[in-house]
Amino acid sequence: MSEYRLAEKPALDALATMGWQLLSPTQALAKREEENRVILKPVLMEALRRLNGIGVEDAEAIYNDLATLSDNEEWQKKLRGSYSRRLSGENRDSTVVLIDFKNPSRNSFHVTNQFRVAAQRPRVPDIVLFVNGIPLVVIEAKSPLKGTATGDEAHEQIRQYERDIPRLFHSNAYNILTDGMKTEYGATGAPAQFYGPWNDAWPRVREDFADALAKDLWCLCEPSRLLDLLAHFIVFETDPETGRKIKKVCRYQQFRAVNKAVQRVAAGEHRKGLVWHTQGSGKSLTMVFLALKLKTHLTLDAPTLANPNILVLTDRIDLDDQISKTFVACGLPNPSQCGSVAALREAVNKGGNGQILLSTIFKFAGSKEPIPNSANWIVLVDECHRTQEKDLGAFLQATLPDAHFYGFTGTPIKSDDKNTFQRFSVADERYLDKYGIDDAVRDGATVPILYEGRKTDWAINEAEIDILFDRWFVDLPDDKREELKAKGLTLATIAKHPERVRLIAMDIWEHFKAVCQPDGYKAQIVAVDREAVVLYRAALSTVIAADLVRDRMEAGEAEERANAMIACVYSKSQEDNKPSENADVAKLRGALEEHYLDDEAEKEVKKRFKVRGADPQFLIVCDKLLTGFDAPVEHVMYLDKPLKEHNLLQAIARTNRTHAFTGEDGGTIEKPNGRIVDYIGVTNNLDEALKSYRSEDVENAMRDIAILRNDLKEAHARYRAQKRAMKLDGLDEKAAAYTAAKLAAEGDEDDWFDLQRLTRTFIKAYADLSPDPAILDFTAEVKWAAAFLRLATQAISKDESLDHRSYSGKIREMLEQHVHATGLSTTIKLRNITDPEFADDFDTADMSDDDLQEAFVRKSAELRRVTRELLDKNPAQYGRFSERVIEIIRRFEEGQLAAADGLRDFENLTGDIQAEKGAHSDLGMDEHTFSILRIIEAIVPDADARAMQDAAIGIGAIYADAAATQPAFTHMEDYLRSLRQQTRRILTERGIGETKLIREKVEVFAVHTFGGDA
Repeated sequence: MSEYRLAEKPALDALATMGWQLLSPTQALAKREEENRVILKPVLMEALRRLNGIGVEDAEAIYNDLATLSDNEEWQKKLRGSYSRRLSGENRDSTVVLIDFKNPSRNSFHVTNQFRVAAQRPRVPDIVLFVNGIPLVVIEAKSPLKGTATGDEAHEQIRQYERDIPRLFHSNAYNILTDGMKTEYGATGAPAQFYGPWNDAWPRVREDFADALAKDLWCLCEPSRLLDLLAHFIVFETDPETGRKIKKVCRYQQFRAVNKAVQRVAAGEHRKGLVWHTQGSGKSLTMVFLALKLKTHLTLDAPTLANPNILVLTDRIDLDDQISKTFVACGLPNPSQCGSVAALREAVNKGGNGQILLSTIFKFAGSKEPIPNSANWIVLVDECHRTQEKDLGAFLQATLPDAHFYGFTGTPIKSDDKNTFQRFSVADERYLDKYGIDDAVRDGATVPILYEGRKTDWAINEAEIDILFDRWFVDLPDDKREELKAKGLTLATIAKHPERVRLIAMDIWEHFKAVCQPDGYKAQIVAVDREAVVLYRAALSTVIAADLVRDRMEAGEAEERANAMIACVYSKSQEDNKPSENADVAKLRGALEEHYLDDEAEKEVKKRFKVRGADPQFLIVCDKLLTGFDAPVEHVMYLDKPLKEHNLLQAIARTNRTHAFTGEDGGTIEKPNGRIVDYIGVTNNLDEALKSYRSEDVENAMRDIAILRNDLKEAHARYRAQKRAMKLDGLDEKAAAYTAAKLAAEGDEDDWFDLQRLTRTFIKAYADLSPDPAILDFTAEVKWAAAFLRLATQAISKDESLDHRSYSGKIREMLEQHVHATGLSTTIKLRNITDPEFADDFDTADMSDDDLQEAFVRKSAELRRVTRELLDKNPAQYGRFSERVIEIIRRFEEGQLAAADGLRDFENLTGDIQAEKGAHSDLGMDEHTFSILRIIEAIVPDADARAMQDAAIGIGAIYADAAATQPAFTHMEDYLRSLRQQTRRILTERGIGETKLIREKVEVFAVHTFGGDA
């Protein structure tokens, strides 16, 4: 009942406070035609008639249309007003309104719980929200007291619902998961990694709410906010590479920024604003949501929003293309690219409103003549800080003098950038909305970026180039050295020294093998110029091929494999194909020709780079792909080019995208961070590079990897303190696991949960830092901790999935080897006793000792899981089987029982379990009634057998009838009291004592069985 008491009931109460009308499961069922239907038909019919002024016949026809509509995007369009049909007595189609967005009070808002949907696999979602009878939100509640990861379990449950009862999700806006304390939401069909919290209750504050659950549900479910989200903040984006539709729901910073801007436009105030949403947090989509709300504004009326014109500007052609594709992919109405100011003037002179034009800021260079009637234009400027260069901002304002201007940037604006603030900010406001680096990392929208300087002697101080030159080129003949000096000493000259490039290429490959390769992540190398790009390519290819040959790959195959792993992206020069008498220059130009990628080849390489497991593994660049290139699989940037300020912030953000994948054993591996490996000394002077920004805006732009070393020490100290507190010091992994299980069984579950959490944190901190040498001091402890965690989890929890599945590949192999040595390698598939192959392990005749050991371990895990599941059904009936499994394992672990003997004991136990599972048939009872009989027998074993059977049948009938006639009876205290009274009468009439204890145990069983409290 903890799930209902601590999560489901508080959620229902909070929703009722907001104005949602509560329907009991029985009342909700009465409003559905059948249990396999999900629309509340009379509610929808009444709303259709009220909102459209139509008769019953038309409402019935519309209901039939909607009842068969299965495409979520089509539902979205119809809900937003794009629905028309021929109505009775009319000769053309009329618009049909499903929801009145501008007047929320004209709609019906219902909520129900335990919403059973009949299907091949019936399912019972915890809470469903309906607007005008249409199911829009599904809420899954989990108990915060459960030992398993409630978030993972809830995600899995929602995906199961989407698979088994898809009809409920055809009209779905989004789903919510909560344990009463922590709440997340995600779009229909979204993987777990794309669920997240709604952290800001803007325009209210956290203190306005009684608790976190009330705040979270208000943010996501308050009727007017839900309608706003439905109307303006859900898009279906088509992946240009796969063609697959991806549904996206806004994050709270996007909702906040868009509504701030729309409110400003609607009020006719200020006519400008500056939005900083850090790189990787969805800035392009924020612009899409803003354009969508400005364009459709379904929830509000304002003269200034009477179909405005929108102009979206970028400062680069590739960003213009990117924004354009995002707008088109999200289905925004009528976006078109505008190639010049002349084309813009032509579009304006055509008259009419509601246009969305996309262009680049450079088209406005030199334009000073104002376009008439520009007041109805809203200009959204991407990377707006760069648009102020070369007077482009002034030309833009001169051309559209009365327009609204909203600037967007992915990096903070420099403190001394007066032009950007003046152009886009209201006095003393700085940012209309800010979502900074720390915000994104805290929310999990991006991962933190860690940096490390490698080999300080490779760093290049431009003030000491002469000294460095003499050191690096000491072996060069005098004439060659003088020739290089005559060309002018530059940082690039030093950076491209062949030996330096070779050494760094070796370091990159060793680092990549340790950090990226185990989990399939990829890397970008930023070289100082185009020549350095091809030099690095040659050096890296040589290093990789030599390593593969050492691993016994044939030389030709190794060279081919190494070349496939690397791609170069750079711009072409007309000098590249010119001949040269200088052999080195000719060779370099040949390499630049050979590895250059035209537009189509570059697109294909970028597409493959984004795919985990596909080549290339490395992209080597100098100028391209440092902004606007999003590849979440990129984990490391190897930096050998001096970058400053915005260029540095935008480049390093290539690594901050979140990424997760499912491992072969089903575990979800998440990218822990992005990494910058600095070979040229940029990050040695990070503070200097970023000092022109406000310190609070960039203080965590990059974190020194030394912080990770401290994190590991701190995580280890906390884990050790809890381990000592539980008196597990000095025990081996197995003994510690059984001790922890005993403590948990005796009521000290909180201590176990704390140790479980701290152990995971310690292992994760170790993995994040690996392969830094600092981990070596903790390796032995990590091995112990990982083995202990797996053993203890099996001993305490019914979950056999094992925590190691979410560990990084960098340490998984080490952990697997160690855990196997403990005799508990259960990564093999576990079978159930109903599996025909389950009994194979009991045929021990031809088994070796190792086979016997492995079979015993497998049966231990299988029978622990089986008995745990049965124990959940009825402790009185199956408790003794669980105890027998534990006792057999204990005797084996203590050396009192050989593996073969243990397998025979398990075989006997299996037979007893199967006999018990079929025993109800022999007595002519159903399973539930038989379970009640076992409860009575355990409490009064000496009572008359016939009397106990009759009592069980009578009590079972009472609760079965309650479940059939009152599906919500488990939450009705008065009704439960009457059932207890009836149970007492049955027991008393048959002369069975201990009625109070029996009644309590039977009620717990019945509530669990009939109430769906999992």
